[in-house]
Amino acid sequence: MQEEIQIPLDEILSSKGRVRILVLLSNAIELNISEIARRAGLNYATTDRHLKGLEEAGIIRQKKFGRIRIYKFNDSSPRAHAIKKLVDTWK
Repeated sequence: MQEEIQIPLDEILSSKGRVRILVLLSNAIELNISEIARRAGLNYATTDRHLKGLEEAGIIRQKKFGRIRIYKFNDSSPRAHAIKKLVDTWK
């Protein structure tokens, strides 16, 4: 299992695109990168960069099926639970 990198909360929430991705994944079971980009209104490269950062922070995780990458919240991460609770409360 990949070790979580300590990324400050202000850095995680400093980008509208990253926040859109967090909201999308908090409301979905799993999404592939193309669907995340489409729903968040971001291009593929920006979405990929945000997803990598969120994965490094341990908030989300990915599964690979050949070339397809599927992303979801990391159920074992207290950070992911806290962000999901924030998103759910904010609705």
